[in-house]
Amino acid sequence: MDFDLNEEQKTIQETFARFSDERIAPQAEAIDESHDFPRELFQELADLGFFGLRYPEDMGGSEANLLTFCLAIGEIARGSLSLAACVSMQSLMGTHFVHALGNDDMHERLFKPALLGQKVGAICMTEPNAGSDLGGISTAAERTNDGYVMNGQKMWVTSAPQADFFTVFAKAGDPGEEKKLTIFLVEKDFPGVKVGKPIEKMGVWGLPTSELAFEDCKIPETHRLCAYGEGEKHLRKILAEIRIMTGALAIGVGRAALAYSIQYAAERVQFGRAINRYQAIQMKLAEMGTDLEAATQLVHYAAWLKDNDRPHHKQAAMAKLFASEAAAEICDKAARVLASYGFAMEYPVQRYLRDIRFTLIGGGTSDILKLIIAKELSTA
Repeated sequence: MDFDLNEEQKTIQETFARFSDERIAPQAEAIDESHDFPRELFQELADLGFFGLRYPEDMGGSEANLLTFCLAIGEIARGSLSLAACVSMQSLMGTHFVHALGNDDMHERLFKPALLGQKVGAICMTEPNAGSDLGGISTAAERTNDGYVMNGQKMWVTSAPQADFFTVFAKAGDPGEEKKLTIFLVEKDFPGVKVGKPIEKMGVWGLPTSELAFEDCKIPETHRLCAYGEGEKHLRKILAEIRIMTGALAIGVGRAALAYSIQYAAERVQFGRAINRYQAIQMKLAEMGTDLEAATQLVHYAAWLKDNDRPHHKQAAMAKLFASEAAAEICDKAARVLASYGFAMEYPVQRYLRDIRFTLIGGGTSDILKLIIAKELSTA
């Protein structure tokens, strides 16, 4: 297998690495402390073509493969996971279903402007009593003469206050029939859409996350994006991409934590010499570097399998599981390298340590992924 990146991939990675170093990293602390949507950098990434990376050229994208996308999002996450989470939502979950299932009008009014950063998309799946259990979703859309009326509540909706449209998973069906999981496109100005209170989180403070309610929300017939009961089928088509991408986010934060630890250990002097001269610190750095390399190879391999139309769902789950857990361990060890300063808010390691937990949840919790992997192994 050829592990070398092609010239296009190298150029894209270098472009976003430079943007991360010059534009994102200097503002990462401010993004965190503002607790607000990073609109300026969001638009700059749109101008760089990030939102269209994985979409076809005839829709305004650049038709890059998943590995290339992971290289770019990893560099963004290295600068700020809050920003990376915002733009990964826009470039994958928030726009995918509109592109794949929407009509020409939706493409022109919503999807293409979203690639330019002019519209913001979001996805609504999680509910107060339904997280990993999609079957527990209770939001429902009742059929009417001219469309649907939706009622229900969603939680953990990324970018909800800024979003112009929402991809909503809800139960629906013909009158008298069983209601099944179905995908709807809901625009923010539809009557009955209500953005709820922000959810205060321990990390990714620059990623606005809110509740969202639908109260007798009227939805046109054209805005049902799939046949009744096919919502989960369409979601499963991109679950592997979501997991691989989440692994790439974790790698980005892990790289930032390791780099800062190496820098700090070279500069911090105790008992007359830099602490990187002590074996206890050297061992931590070696473990961090090895775990990061293993996570990177696993994520990139899973992306390569997807790009080459090979079986990849097991590897996607493994990549996300290992990368997120390894990055969480790397961030913890970084805090230990800094000792008391790893506990200080003026150093970025505390942000890495808080933010990385986001990757342990998105795309499936570690326990859910272990069950998926075990099932794949038992049927192999």
